Amino acid sequence: MKPVVFLPEAEQEMLEVAIYYQSQASGLGVDYLSEVERAVQAIAESPMTWPIIEGELRRRLVRRFPFGILYHIEQEEIIIVAVAHVRRKPGYWKRRIKS
Repeated sequence: MKPVVFLPEAEQEMLEVAIYYQSQASGLGVDYLSEVERAVQAIAESPMTWPIIEGELRRRLVRRFPFGILYHIEQEEIIIVAVAHVRRKPGYWKRRIKS
């Protein structure tokens, strides 16, 4: 199993969303982080399972929340490029991937 590494921007956006959800309802931010963690674990265990959405970038949806984890598989690790809302700001993460 390859290690999973978040780009700093991806980790920051994930935490910002958790803070937002926690401000909406007690425990909701924790639930969100738990679902993201579950999805990341699934990616680590079987990275080729989820569909390619562009180039070599794949997306695993997060259960219960309208977010997807965008990642690509490197030789030694899996890189999380974004934890993106599925309907807002499409493609904003493209600047984070190598050309």
